[in-house]
Amino acid sequence: MQERQPVAYSDTRRQLIAEQHTILRGQVGSGLHGVTVSSQDDRDEMGVCIEPPQYLIGTRDLLGSEHSFEMYQYRTQPEGVRSGPGDLDLTVYSLRKWADLAAKGNPTVLLLLFIPKKELVTITEPGLDLQRNAGMFISRRAAHRFIGFLDSQREKLLGNKGYTPNRPELIDKYGFDTKFAYHAIRLGIQGTQLLTEGTITLPMPQPHRTWLTDLRKGKYTLAEALDAIADYRDRLERLAATANWPEHADRRRIDNWLVDTYEQWWDGHKQSRPALRTTLIESIVHTKLPCPAVPGVQHGPNLVDAGKLADHIIRNLTARR
Repeated sequence: MQERQPVAYSDTRRQLIAEQHTILRGQVGSGLHGVTVSSQDDRDEMGVCIEPPQYLIGTRDLLGSEHSFEMYQYRTQPEGVRSGPGDLDLTVYSLRKWADLAAKGNPTVLLLLFIPKKELVTITEPGLDLQRNAGMFISRRAAHRFIGFLDSQREKLLGNKGYTPNRPELIDKYGFDTKFAYHAIRLGIQGTQLLTEGTITLPMPQPHRTWLTDLRKGKYTLAEALDAIADYRDRLERLAATANWPEHADRRRIDNWLVDTYEQWWDGHKQSRPALRTTLIESIVHTKLPCPAVPGVQHGPNLVDAGKLADHIIRNLTARR
């Protein structure tokens, strides 16, 4: 019997952070797009959380991902096992990580900005404010990201670059993987709307929704799907050069929004100073890092030096507020 492989980024520490500090979470899979086929689809969700200050200001990230927090993942199925109907795949990003991916035009991440209320699992005031400020993440760079994701789906559809199909039942039934075809065209449609209208309509509007559902059910040929993919790819190429958006997302505006949002959240969820100091000392002792930037602190992890560094971090945090 094959040993069950743990899901990456799924430990209890990350789980608690995600559960206690999520500001926005909703469905991002085919159910959100309105193009489900009951015998094929699992449920995909994405969330954003605001990690505690010690994970952003402290030293944990210097030791690598096992001590920091950028994301939490949950899967009904173990790592390497394909999800099926009724399964849940959940990813919760730190707000900082999510904002960076959104500013780079990641198509899946951007969906959170436009999820309708009925598809939300969690929404808080920072989550609402994030959706209100969707425009600061939109740029012509997104066109290139949508093209990249579209091309990836097309390559998988055609079995190129050594890709091994993981839905052989669709190939046996329809002659090609209709889900890859659907995703490629969906990306083309949504990227085109984002770059022309500054939004993504969810679920997908008609007649696209019916056309894509029919495609998933094998009512169109591979040739027809490839023609549609090529058409939308050409549109995105043109929009990458001509869309009425800046070349890059407004990073200064995004950073200012992040600072304000983190500080307001921490003010409302802050530990007492003694509790925060204890948490920081525990973290510093655990990291065993030298601390040359703090006067009087040469090397950890003794408790005296850890206490001095914790006080230094708290003073800087207090000064910023």
